[in-house]
Amino acid sequence: MTNDALKIVKDATCTFCGCTCDDIELHVRGTKIEKAQRACVLGTAWFLNHEIEDAPACRIEGQPATIEEGIERAAQILVAARYPLIYGLSDTTSESQRVATSIADWTGSSIDTTSSVCHGPSGMAVQGVGEVTCTLGEVRNRGDLVMFWGANPAESHPRHFSRYSLMPKGRFVPNGRKDRTCVVVDVRRTKSARAADIFLQIKPRADFEAIWTLRALIRDIALDPQQVEQDTGQPLEVWADLAQRLKAARFGVVFFGMGLTMTRGKHANTEALLALTRDLNRYTRFTCKPNRGHGNVTGADNVVTWRTGYPFGVNLARGYPRFNPGEYTASDILARREADAALILASDPLANFHEQAREHLKSIPYIALDPKETPTTRHATVAFHVAAYGINVPGTVYRMDDVPIPLRPAFESPHPSDYVILRGIEKRVQELLRTR
Repeated sequence: MTNDALKIVKDATCTFCGCTCDDIELHVRGTKIEKAQRACVLGTAWFLNHEIEDAPACRIEGQPATIEEGIERAAQILVAARYPLIYGLSDTTSESQRVATSIADWTGSSIDTTSSVCHGPSGMAVQGVGEVTCTLGEVRNRGDLVMFWGANPAESHPRHFSRYSLMPKGRFVPNGRKDRTCVVVDVRRTKSARAADIFLQIKPRADFEAIWTLRALIRDIALDPQQVEQDTGQPLEVWADLAQRLKAARFGVVFFGMGLTMTRGKHANTEALLALTRDLNRYTRFTCKPNRGHGNVTGADNVVTWRTGYPFGVNLARGYPRFNPGEYTASDILARREADAALILASDPLANFHEQAREHLKSIPYIALDPKETPTTRHATVAFHVAAYGINVPGTVYRMDDVPIPLRPAFESPHPSDYVILRGIEKRVQELLRTR
């Protein structure tokens, strides 16, 4: 087959968002993806805009270097540091995440995922309340009442409605959308609200009060109508109607987003929603799932939990894991100017952290691994230009419902995978530690 021959990759996995749709058919010619059948608008852009950049595989202080030189310098930086930080992990394979966690263990680092700035409060809430969960396949085949709280999948996860939650015909919902009731709760009328049978626009920062109102109504506790409307922005009778609908569902599911986790209350909001789900299971089957953003951020939480016992914000400096969000999370460590070295994997904190954290990261030696040039790679002491997972690199990712999905790459890249680089760094770190 010539380089220009058409290659078709069936059942490819899109790693743009947490849906990780694994039914994509890619039409590939050489190193260019020409068509991505069944992909949404975001996935199509992810595949069709992917190009192999003509860039050195490694740069040290901005100058081209060999991969071996980069691995040596990276290992020296991490071993010499007194308080290293490893951050990111959400846009790479679970195999690479595992190696990054091992490096954190060897070097006594703090390790944190991008969950700390999105769904980290969800992980904290699960520890306190527990979780009633299910797969997206169960939602597709059973869910007759689907509620989205602080989430806007119409824009963030375009195939969520059509493939999993609202439109598809399932075993126990044979008529698809006609057999389902969709409820959207948000502080503004989003595009997702257009698909809802019931849209409740609540007061900003009133999620906690709204959820506890529902909890009280489900338990038949009398409430003051004036106080409820003042606290939530919706009259009591609206909440009472919703409470009855929730109890009457055969299989209900709540998807929640950052509109719940990153507003006032944070983990307390999520704890309240998980407790509401638990309450509803006295009457019917009800589950609750976060709408995760990055392609493998769920995998990052899973892998770090396997290796340390905690999902993010873990410190390994004493030889055993300690979990404390706010103390061991990346943005806080950097803002307090505590870290003296860092390894940034598949993320771009210089583009989204606050100013104090960004300025400190620029002032310390750090290593960055990314398939594209970003502000973080441009300022890195050692920057590795790696192959893109899912398009060039095989491996495993986790869908937002914790189901592992294999990757089927479209074509190889001349750049190394971050897995290969991380394994090289881990091996060299071990060698350096033995000689100390």
